Amino acid sequence: MQRSLRNIYQYCIQHSTAPSEVLHELDRETHLKTLAPQMMTGPLQGQLLRFISLWVKPKFALEIGTFTGYGSICIAEGLPEDGILHTIEPNRELAYIFHQYVAKAGLSERIQLHTGRAEVLIPHLDCRFDLAMIDGGKQDYSQHYDLVIEKMNPGGVILVDNVLWDGKVALEKKDKDTLLIHQFNEKIQADSRVENLLLPLRDGVMIIRVKV
Repeated sequence: MQRSLRNIYQYCIQHSTAPSEVLHELDRETHLKTLAPQMMTGPLQGQLLRFISLWVKPKFALEIGTFTGYGSICIAEGLPEDGILHTIEPNRELAYIFHQYVAKAGLSERIQLHTGRAEVLIPHLDCRFDLAMIDGGKQDYSQHYDLVIEKMNPGGVILVDNVLWDGKVALEKKDKDTLLIHQFNEKIQADSRVENLLLPLRDGVMIIRVKV
């Protein structure tokens, strides 16, 4: 990120509602105890997740790609009293951090962690979703989207992270991973079942609304 963009990003953080102390602690622990802390949802993006959850008020929400649980907590903070977040993470080694901080946030009853591959687990989730976040393996985005949209209620919102891929999607020449992200973005743009908005927040967030 260029210096001017970093300055703008920090200014936005400073002029947005601050994350909770639990999220600050989780941020620190993630940077201390994981090899790729950049995979964690950032504070500005986390507040976006929380706000959208507050607006949508999902009875059931879905997250693919839990990591240490920062985004999970943000989504769950916006759930109504009877709302449940199902979150899916293939890496079992991260579960102890997740459970520790979800408990600190007082959200253990509202978040259900499923360990395994999303394409195996999603078909067995017996509910329909009002809100979903796709942030797992980038090569699996298209498959995950196909599974998720079949379980969304009309008017439901799907968020997809990292859809700008460090800006490389806009380059004429694209490597294999960039091409996959670009093809996913093209797929969403061509899907008549939805309307979509791509925001240049952090590494790109696609907001997708299922038409009523």
